Amino acid sequence: MTRHSKRWHAGVSVVVAAVAGLVFAASIAAGEPVTPGWRETVRRFAAEHFHHPAWGYSHSVRDYELATALAREDGVALDDDVLYAAAYLHDVAAFAPWDREKEGIDHADEGARVVEGILTGTGFPKQKLEALQNAIRTHMFDRQPVGPEAIYLHDADALDWLGAIGVARIVATVDPDGGDPDGPKAIRMLEENLASVPQGVRSPAARHRVPALQAELRQFIDSLKRETDGLRTL
Repeated sequence: MTRHSKRWHAGVSVVVAAVAGLVFAASIAAGEPVTPGWRETVRRFAAEHFHHPAWGYSHSVRDYELATALAREDGVALDDDVLYAAAYLHDVAAFAPWDREKEGIDHADEGARVVEGILTGTGFPKQKLEALQNAIRTHMFDRQPVGPEAIYLHDADALDWLGAIGVARIVATVDPDGGDPDGPKAIRMLEENLASVPQGVRSPAARHRVPALQAELRQFIDSLKRETDGLRTL
């Protein structure tokens, strides 16, 4: 190709790009729908449907950001497509109409089953579906994750049950009308997390964070018991 031809093709490319940009802008101005990428579709889906102070949209955001940070600390490369979709969708079956806990089906198993249908038509890479389902299925601290995305989602989810954020999440589930759980039961749930969650943590970076989060949670429980006569007046 001659130098003149290269300049001509470069000029055409610039013009095409500019026209495409104008068309996109015109579509927005005209109110025509613009299809977002699958990540934005998933994010919007989570923000719209996952409303709960303990395992809602904000929990998904924290899991994604923490899993990414933990893997970076360990020098482990993750498939960010898998991690992103798993972090935002792992608790989908904790919400209606996907919740089947009353039928005895764990939300992690049901989430892994229904996620394919949720992602249909979004543009999520189909070849990554199996890894995504695996990460969702094993995200809870008492399960055995296999593969880097599953491990780091699992550990981020586990750490979110400890420390101050663990307190905030459990306390947020207390029934203000005196139902289940009440205040004392919520504290017992925190004690169960303190005893059980750390054992499930897998990655070096996550294990390194556990002692400080344990101490933070333990201090809260001890202080609350001291101030409520062993929870009697809670």
